[in-house]
Amino acid sequence: MTPMKEDYLKIIFELGGATKMVSNKQIAISLNVAAGSVTEMVNKILADNFVTHKPYSGVKLTEKGIDYAEELVRKHRLWEVFLNRELKFDLPDVDVEAEKLEHVTSDKMIDHLDNYLGNPTTCPHGGVIPSKDGLYTEDTHLVLNDAEVGHEYTIARFIDNYDFLTYLSEIHLHLNDKILILDHDSFEGAVEIKRLSDGAVVTIGYKASHYIFVK
Repeated sequence: MTPMKEDYLKIIFELGGATKMVSNKQIAISLNVAAGSVTEMVNKILADNFVTHKPYSGVKLTEKGIDYAEELVRKHRLWEVFLNRELKFDLPDVDVEAEKLEHVTSDKMIDHLDNYLGNPTTCPHGGVIPSKDGLYTEDTHLVLNDAEVGHEYTIARFIDNYDFLTYLSEIHLHLNDKILILDHDSFEGAVEIKRLSDGAVVTIGYKASHYIFVK
């Protein structure tokens, strides 16, 4: 399994692909890659029986794909918790380091790390961490881009991306912040929100609005 294939399985899982279809467009936006690259890689993981494909709808993880993705995600996110909580890494930096560590971590080591950390159920970005037995609570969070104008939401999860997480720290948007959706720009696709804690109005770009999940 190449690191690139693993990245695709993880992002499909993160976008809800264990239970629903995930479009190639969603994958392309989340990984910041060209649509053609997504099509090529999807065909490869389809041939490996990690996903099923439905024309015009996207892909969904098979049981084999779910099992593999859960293992990858568990290792990655437990290391993120350790790096952030124990070693005080800044949030934007934990993904890159966790990416390296997950590939050299045995099942025995990750089980010990899980116990050491107190068996956390979410990572610093709000993503679920499957247990040793593959148990976790499925979330039904919306991407911010799909949130309705005039409704209030809570920031629930972010996609791991260094530049994006650095941007979030600059605009002071955090997990569990409560927001009001003010407007969707029909041309640019940006989302204008009000942070309810201080009334600040923030405009989130089209791509960034697909990296933020709300409930």
